[in-house]
Amino acid sequence: MTRILLALQVADTAAAGDRQSIVGWLAEPTLAAQATGLLLVALAAYVADKLARKLLLTTVGRLVRGTTFRWDDVLHEFRVFQRLAHLAPAAAVYYGVKFLPSLPEAVSDFVANVAAATMVMIGVLAAGSVLSAVNEIYATTPSFRGRPIKGYVQIAKILLYILGAVLAVATLIGESPLLFLSGIGAMTAVLLLIFRDTILSFVASLQMASYDLVRVGDWIEVPQYGADGDVVDIALHTIKVQNWDKTITTIPTHRLIDGSFKNWRGMSESGGRRIKRALYIDMNTIRFLEEADIERFESFALLRDYIRRKKTELAADAEGRRADPELVANARRLTNIGTFRAYVVNYLRQHPKVHRGMTLMVRQRDPTPDGLPLEIYAFSNDTEWVTYEGIQSDIFDHMLAVAAEFGLRVFQHPSGRDFEAALRGRVDANAAPV
Repeated sequence: MTRILLALQVADTAAAGDRQSIVGWLAEPTLAAQATGLLLVALAAYVADKLARKLLLTTVGRLVRGTTFRWDDVLHEFRVFQRLAHLAPAAAVYYGVKFLPSLPEAVSDFVANVAAATMVMIGVLAAGSVLSAVNEIYATTPSFRGRPIKGYVQIAKILLYILGAVLAVATLIGESPLLFLSGIGAMTAVLLLIFRDTILSFVASLQMASYDLVRVGDWIEVPQYGADGDVVDIALHTIKVQNWDKTITTIPTHRLIDGSFKNWRGMSESGGRRIKRALYIDMNTIRFLEEADIERFESFALLRDYIRRKKTELAADAEGRRADPELVANARRLTNIGTFRAYVVNYLRQHPKVHRGMTLMVRQRDPTPDGLPLEIYAFSNDTEWVTYEGIQSDIFDHMLAVAAEFGLRVFQHPSGRDFEAALRGRVDANAAPV
């Protein structure tokens, strides 16, 4: 037993001597010792990189997949942990060169500064990934949908990258960052010129967020840029609009605020979409109603109450007049255009797709060479585009078809067939009898 202990003591003494001799050799200012030291530092950085990847990527990735939280999946998706893993080899180089006394001080400081600057940039990139992850989590949260913070995140990234670049350069040359920041203060005018669009876009983003002017998913019209469609992305510098023809229009953010645009969000939120279209009635077909016409219209379900009420009003009016009621100018009489207008109003009121809580009227506009415009002004109770167009078309299909029942003709310009029929009738009328 004593011999074994003596042998172990001798071996330990020899190993200590070897270690001292290796350390002493590495401390010698020779080219071989310096190269060996740098090789050992590089080997340590390689091992640190492998270990960090093993721990942060493999282990953390397994933990992320095993949790039910959304935020850790997003952090892993945006490679936050992968970028943090690169800190390990940079730190190994930074601290490793401190234990190489054989290196010249200038070389040691240069390598340490490069490693420190690398760590700063890795940290900045990791922080940028965290900001991107925060934006993704915010954008996918239902309660925040439609109120993007992408512009603010981009501003934060720009400031972060500028600060990181200043710190990295200051670390690389071994100077205080305040030296660069004081220089930046003197270059304010130049920076304002360079970042003019960025500053304007940031202010515009603040205005849009404060006044809730535009959200992702809004239908907007910007005529000066030919944009008419849904907003698909709001960034710091640009707003992307997918037009109805599936093209993409990119609008500078600050230009949207400088000019004017139409946002259809209010229409969608109100639950009603306006129908504003006119029938042009041939004024030659407008006339007073005869008794037979009144009796016939009284059988129309939509006009029964209207005709009875008008009969009572006209009878009371006739009793109060002291003139010959047989003359047209001396009595109030119903017209086919007025009765048709009452019919359209009642038709819209009972239509299941017309909004009953919004304005509903049928009005006459100023006569035109194309006829008398009889305009329908109402709102559908469905704002979806295809459904809305179907509702509007159904209403006017009925109006066009039923106008003839009132002795009215919808105006349209004569076509070639009309001229052909007119000429044929004239030829037939002038033809000599056989």
